[in-house]
Amino acid sequence: MPIFKNYLVTGAAGFIGSHFVDHLLAIQPDARVISVDLLTYAANKAFLAQADLTGRHTFVQGNITNAAMMGQVFFHHKIDCVVHFAAESHVDRSIIGSEVFVRSNVLGTYVLLEAARRYWETLEPSQPRRFHHISTDEVYGSLGKKGFFSEKTAYAPNSPYSATKAGSDMLVRAWHHTYGMNTTVTNCSNNFGPRQHDEKLIPTVIRRALQGESIPIYGDGKNIRDWLCVRDHCRAILAVLDRGEAGETYCIGSNNEQDNNTIVQLICSLLDK
Repeated sequence: MPIFKNYLVTGAAGFIGSHFVDHLLAIQPDARVISVDLLTYAANKAFLAQADLTGRHTFVQGNITNAAMMGQVFFHHKIDCVVHFAAESHVDRSIIGSEVFVRSNVLGTYVLLEAARRYWETLEPSQPRRFHHISTDEVYGSLGKKGFFSEKTAYAPNSPYSATKAGSDMLVRAWHHTYGMNTTVTNCSNNFGPRQHDEKLIPTVIRRALQGESIPIYGDGKNIRDWLCVRDHCRAILAVLDRGEAGETYCIGSNNEQDNNTIVQLICSLLDK
């Protein structure tokens, strides 16, 4: 069980963040969660309705690049653990307009690291604190037909999205080595599950197939990803918060590698039945 009390969860009204908030509040009865989300197109405050019922959840609408606001959140709510989900995450959108990805993913992470550092410097050295950064396996490039990414895989980002996530990973690493901040990073494979935004592959395939429309597939459909249920991802994050070592990176996967064509064919087969 993690030893932290006051959690700041960024991007909490999004797909993965909202599942994490629900899971954390369910298994840690003394935890308080401060959720921060800008409520852009991929977020929905209704996803946090269950968290609101606990009486241990506070929602703050705002941009993580707002340094003054984030500083106030840390000092007012006495944050001792950050779980940083907030990010622009759609590859196609990053190709069309990369600037927002740089601002959110790189600058936003920098602002959070500095807000955490300034507040935590006021605490007793023995008081537990952790900055946990949620990243993606896409920083490692494309997965081949065999093998797995690991913590030792060289970074090879191939899109503006993955490049900005790689940059934010490096910032977290630097704040650990330069300032001694207690940080951990997880690089996770593709998630799926309830609340996922319509633009992602699996919701798009289901929606188009049910409507009898053509299904868009990027390239030749042979891109291989490892597919992970969002609830399993949340359990893995809590395991890292509980047992992870400061400065370390952990890969999260499910040994469920499939190319996009296979995913599409599987969904269509299930819907046909």
